[in-house]
Amino acid sequence: MKKSLLFLSLLTSATLLSKAQDAPKADTAKAAAPAAAAGPATTTPLTVFGSVDAYYKYDFSGLKTATGSNIPTSFANEQNSVSLGMIDVGLKKKVGKASFLGELSFGPRGQSQSIPTAAGTYDETNNSFHIQNLYISYDLTDKLNLTGGYMSTFIGYEVISPTGNFNYSTSYLFTNGPFQNAGLKATYSFSDHVSLMAGIFNDKWNLYQSNKSVNTFGAQLMVVPVKNWTAYINFISGHDSGTEVDLTTNYQISTAFKLGLNGATFSAPAGMSGGFDGVALYPQLAVSPAVTLGLRGEYFKCKDGDYVTVGAAPGKSVTGLTATLNFKYGPLTVIPEVRLDHNKDEVFLQSDHVTPTQSASQFLIAAVYAF
Repeated sequence: MKKSLLFLSLLTSATLLSKAQDAPKADTAKAAAPAAAAGPATTTPLTVFGSVDAYYKYDFSGLKTATGSNIPTSFANEQNSVSLGMIDVGLKKKVGKASFLGELSFGPRGQSQSIPTAAGTYDETNNSFHIQNLYISYDLTDKLNLTGGYMSTFIGYEVISPTGNFNYSTSYLFTNGPFQNAGLKATYSFSDHVSLMAGIFNDKWNLYQSNKSVNTFGAQLMVVPVKNWTAYINFISGHDSGTEVDLTTNYQISTAFKLGLNGATFSAPAGMSGGFDGVALYPQLAVSPAVTLGLRGEYFKCKDGDYVTVGAAPGKSVTGLTATLNFKYGPLTVIPEVRLDHNKDEVFLQSDHVTPTQSASQFLIAAVYAF
C-alpha cells in the first residue's frame, strides 16, 4: 500500500512539473510584477518624529490675571502653574526624488496660527490641533529642489518646537515675525557652502490659505564662510504682510562654545507705518556632555507708527536677558531658566498688580522629551 501511495505521489509531482514548464512566459512575468512594483532602491522608511513638553513658571511680581503673561512673548504664559506645552507628531518619507513631511501639534504651544495679542495670549477656547508643516518636495536635479505647501518659516533664529530652541521662552523677534508660510519655493545648491532659495507665498503669514492672492516674495541665501560657521540672509516682502530683512547665523567656535546671532528689521504693510528693529545674541557653553549653559541677550525697538508690535510701544524699546541651562538625559532635556526684561515704558506690573514698572522677571523649569 505504501509503495502504491509513493508511486502516485511521484506521478502527480511529475505531471505538475510538466505543466509548469509548458506555461507561457507571460504568466511568470505577471507573478513577478508585484515585487518589481515595490519601488526604487532609494525608498526610505516612513519616519515618525516629535516631542512632548510641559513647564512650571513663576513671575516674581506674582501677577496672575486673565490677560496673560507679564512678559508678552509667545508661549509659557501661565503663572504659578504646572502647564502644558504641546505634543508634536510628524511623519516624513522619501521615494526616489519625491518626499513629503506632515507635522501636527496638540496643545497651547502649538496653537500659533495667529500672532498673539498685545498681552501675549492666544484664544484657547478653540484649542485642538494645528498643522505645523504639510508639504511635498521634489528633486528636479541633484542641486535643484522644489517644495510646495505649508512650511515653518525660514525667517528668524527661533522656532515653535521646543526641540529646535535652546531657551524655552521665546524672543520678541520670534513673537513679531512669521511662524509659518504657505507657498512654493525653489532651492538651488551651488555647493556645500552656498545655496539660494526663492519662492512665492500667500499674502498673510501663519495661514493655510491666502486672503486675496499669492503676493508675497521670499528668498534666503545660505553661506558657510568657514568650517562650522553657517549664515542665512533672509528676505520676505508682501503688500499685505510687510517687509522683513533678517540675518541668522551660528558659529561653533570650539567643541564647547557656540555663538548665535539674529538681527532683523521689519517695515509695516502697505497703508500702515511703523515696524520694528531688533537683535539677539545667543552664546552657549557646554560644561559637560550632558550640561550646557546659555544666554540670550535681546534688544527690540518698535518704530514710530500705527503698526501694533508685541512688546514695545511706538518709538520705545525693550531689552531682555535670559539665562538657561540644558540638562540632557537621552531624549529628555530639563530646562531651568531665569529671565529679566526691561522696557522703556512702564508696561509691567508689580506685586500689587496695580503699579506699573519698567522691569519684569520670571523663573521657569521645563521638560522636553524628543522622539
